[in-house]
Amino acid sequence: MKVDDKNLRPIWLDTDLKAVKVIDQRRLPHEFVIADLKNVDDIIMAIKEMYVRGAPLIGVTAAYGVYLAALNSPVKTIEDDYLKEECSRLKSARPTAVNLAWAVDKVLFEVLKVEKPKKKIDTARTQAEKIAEAEAENCRKIGEHGLVLVDEISRRKKGKTVNLLTHCNAGWLACIEYGTATAPIYAAYEKGIDVHVWVDETRPLNQGSRLTAWELGRHGIKHTIITDNAGGHLMQHGMVDIVIVGTDRATCTGDVANKIGTYLKALAARDNNIPFYVALPSSTFDWNLKDGIKEIPIEERDPDEIRYVQGLDQGITRSVLVPPASSPAANFAFDVTPARLVTGFITERGICKATEHDIKRLFPEKKSP
Repeated sequence: MKVDDKNLRPIWLDTDLKAVKVIDQRRLPHEFVIADLKNVDDIIMAIKEMYVRGAPLIGVTAAYGVYLAALNSPVKTIEDDYLKEECSRLKSARPTAVNLAWAVDKVLFEVLKVEKPKKKIDTARTQAEKIAEAEAENCRKIGEHGLVLVDEISRRKKGKTVNLLTHCNAGWLACIEYGTATAPIYAAYEKGIDVHVWVDETRPLNQGSRLTAWELGRHGIKHTIITDNAGGHLMQHGMVDIVIVGTDRATCTGDVANKIGTYLKALAARDNNIPFYVALPSSTFDWNLKDGIKEIPIEERDPDEIRYVQGLDQGITRSVLVPPASSPAANFAFDVTPARLVTGFITERGICKATEHDIKRLFPEKKSP
C-alpha cells in the first residue's frame, strides 16, 4: 500500500535474505520503527509481543520463521526432527489465529519433501514468499467483492457519503496488502465513491485509533475515531450504513472470533437492521471446528495492557497507569460472534452467507466426501 507516496508492506526479507524485517506495530502511530527478526526466537517474540498482529500477517511471519529455522540449523544436514520441533514452537506463539498453524504446516510440508540442506532453505523461503503473495492477492479480491456492497449503498443514497464502521485493525498492516475489512473501503475510495469510516478505538491496545486511523489517514480516506461504546448510538441514529470487520478464526459453520468487543457490535447492528459483514481469506477458516463459542481458544493477555495506556506526551511516547495500582484486571483478547448475527462473509471467492452450506458452496473442496 502507498504511505506518503511510498509502497510499504508490514513484512519483507532484507537484501541478503538473512533476516526478516517488520514494522514494529507497537510503536505506531507516533514512531515508525523497523525491527530485524533473525531467528525463530525473534519470530516468536514478535508474534507474542505484537510487533506483528492480524491473522494473515501472523501466518506469513510464522512462515518466514520456518525459513529462518532452516537457515539457522545448528547442523548442516538440517534434520527433519529439528525443523518439526521449531515449527511446533512457532505454532504455540499465539492460540487464536488459525493462520499461524496453517502457514507453518504448509511450509513444513513442502520442506520435508526435499533432502539437500540448500534445497530445504530455498524451499522454505519460496513457500513463505508464495504465502505472502497469495494473501495479498486474496485481500485484493476481497476488496473487489466487497466493493459491490459499498457501491450498492452509494447508489441507494444517490452518491451521498457511505458510512462504514470497523473494529480493530484489519488493514494492510494486518494482512500484507489491502487488508480484509478495509479492502472494500480502499477499493471504493479508488473508484471515487464517497466513503467515511467510523474507527472504533479498540481498547485495550487501541489498534483502531492507532493503526486503522494511521492507515486511512495516510491514504487520504475520511475517518473519525470513536470510543468502543459509541457504535450502538451511531447505529440508532442512522449514522452507520454497514459494519465490516475482520476475524482471526472462523468456523466452517460461520462463527467468528475477532478482537474483543466485536460481538457487541454485531448485536447492535442486528438490533438496528444494519448489515454486519466479516471479511476474511480462506486461510482464516478452521475447517475442523463447528462451535466457535465452545471450541475456539480465547487468548488471555497481560492485564497490564488494560491497566496502562500508551500515548504521546510532549514528543515522547509514554505509558501511564489508569486504574488504582492495586486493582486486578482481566484481559480477554477476543470474543466470538455467532453465525446468526453475521450477514455474510466476504472472501477471495465471493460473498456467502454465514452458514456451513453456503460457505462450502464457495469452497466445495472442503465438503465431506
